[in-house]
Amino acid sequence: MVAIPSREVPSPRRDLRELLEINYKNRNLVHLTSGNVVPLLKNSIWLVVRGMVKLGAVSIHGDAMLLGLAGPNEPFGQPFTTVEAYEAEVLVDSDLLCISTAEIQQSPQLAIALVDAIAIRYRQAELMLALLGLKRVDERVCGFLELLAQDYGQPCSAGLRLSVKLTHQEIASALSTTRVTVTRVIGQLRNEGWLTLDTDRHLVISHLPKIMC
Repeated sequence: MVAIPSREVPSPRRDLRELLEINYKNRNLVHLTSGNVVPLLKNSIWLVVRGMVKLGAVSIHGDAMLLGLAGPNEPFGQPFTTVEAYEAEVLVDSDLLCISTAEIQQSPQLAIALVDAIAIRYRQAELMLALLGLKRVDERVCGFLELLAQDYGQPCSAGLRLSVKLTHQEIASALSTTRVTVTRVIGQLRNEGWLTLDTDRHLVISHLPKIMC
């Protein structure tokens, strides 16, 4: 039996947010609307203050790949990757903060806080790899939605609401399957009542965790 574990680890998000508010309150945030591409700078990292960023790349065959997501108080940027054709796209209107690696080196407190934030992204990446090892596609889809709900879900009366809308094709690219299969599995989950849609057509995960056998 396989299940996506809950992340029973201390969250650095509050400490990092407080640290940034103290040290960077006079710095202008970069506001980008949905669909914009974030410019990746060689010696700088980006931190999501509000919103959500999709991290992806293009394969050698020209296929789009979803590599991960960066939500509030999570970092991303060129210093963290060696993937070619790497791209960061804003999924919803977002406020971002750009910090140079030189600034991080000069602030041990900021460096420690960022290490904790990077650890969350690292655990997310490992869970994604674990999902790809599952033979059944329905297990991968369930696990992926559980992961999103645990990391970014917003509590509501029906469960955990995913404010970010990913297309079935984006989910399929993340899970090494097809859009048609993802659509079929999501339809099954809705019929089972495990997954619903709210009035704005956001996915709502009704029951966590879902054990996959």
